[in-house]
Amino acid sequence: MPTGTYTLVLELIDGATVEVGALGSHRFGPGHYAYTGSAFGAGGLSRVDRHRDLAAGEREVRHWHVDYLLCHPGTDLRTVVTTEGEDVECAVAGRLPEGPVDGFGASDCDCDCESHLATLGENPVDTVRAAHERARSGR
Repeated sequence: MPTGTYTLVLELIDGATVEVGALGSHRFGPGHYAYTGSAFGAGGLSRVDRHRDLAAGEREVRHWHVDYLLCHPGTDLRTVVTTEGEDVECAVAGRLPEGPVDGFGASDCDCDCESHLATLGENPVDTVRAAHERARSGR
């Protein structure tokens, strides 16, 4: 399985209050969100399959902040954008809009990112694809 950086594009139809592990309880308004992570371990980007399983209700074990949001029944995983073979996690996260929860997904970040969860507006998939492209090219 290849390795790389991925961004999950999520949609919350009605908004929700979600307990996010050690980050506590947070209110997420309705709309689109993007969570950016990386997968360079033995399983590589198969981690994305685990995220899909959580969103589908086929798993319940939560390891990362995003797992709590994925397990909420009002969350839909719309698509995943990947950059194979490159560690551009912080570069992508930094090119996306500000997120609703400081520290979300960034507890092991080496770049001092505020969050790896972004709140997206219109054209969420295009926004994420553009962030990946700019991160790959260094723009």
